Amino acid sequence: MQTFEYIPTGVCSRKFIFEIEGDKIKDLKVIGGCNGNLKGVSSLLKGMDINEVITRLKDIHCGNKETSCPDQIARALEDYVTHVES
Repeated sequence: MQTFEYIPTGVCSRKFIFEIEGDKIKDLKVIGGCNGNLKGVSSLLKGMDINEVITRLKDIHCGNKETSCPDQIARALEDYVTHVES
């Protein structure tokens, strides 16, 4: 199992801490942000394939912002996949 940390931008959340095994998300902890909503999102993502999460969450906006916590999760996972394949 690998731990991956990501600092999101443009959102209230300050840090994402992923536990990843193979191509599956085992856990996601979010520091900051909308606590209840992000606990719910984290729970839903457990066991999901990384590429499926990216497809579902990428380009979701929060109000007038060009990003959101779900979008930042997708971006974090894209960054993870890029670094794992390098």
